[in-house]
Amino acid sequence: MRHLARLADYCSITNMHTKNLAIVWAPNLLRSKQIESACFSGTAAFMEVRIQSVVVEFILNHVDVLFSSKLSSVIRDGAGEPP
Repeated sequence: MRHLARLADYCSITNMHTKNLAIVWAPNLLRSKQIESACFSGTAAFMEVRIQSVVVEFILNHVDVLFSSKLSSVIRDGAGEPP
């Protein structure tokens, strides 16, 4: 994810900003067997992929916070749990 976020830093050159990267990479990063199965029609599958791309775009825009060592230690130590 950090690599993709770094690629987005060069969007002025490549035109691959976080939204474009998310559209391209979301189906692979958040692969869903339900979407691949026959039970999803074209429109439903498109909506699912759209949701996936929004999630990946959010992650790319917040990669420094989501994958920071500080956040990892808070989660690991349970400091974020209510008393």
